[in-house]
Amino acid sequence: MRRQFTAVAPDVLWCGDVTEIPTGEGKLYLATVEDLFSRRMLGYAMSAHHDAALTVAALQMAAATRGGTVDGVIFHSDRGSEGGFN
Repeated sequence: MRRQFTAVAPDVLWCGDVTEIPTGEGKLYLATVEDLFSRRMLGYAMSAHHDAALTVAALQMAAATRGGTVDGVIFHSDRGSEGGFN
């Protein structure tokens, strides 16, 4: 992507992230997938576990939102950098 976070059409560039949400019952993780053309949230998933299944579930929802065919979409994430900046 070379830090180009704008897309020329829908379903060209998607981005995603996982966010940790502290709750009274423990941590909740939210994974999201956004289309960078429309800035529309295409998919999301929540889990008590921060794992690949969480991200896959969000991507599956995004693909279903777009009718199941998403050939050629580029998906960008931060590759899981977890607070190593401190």
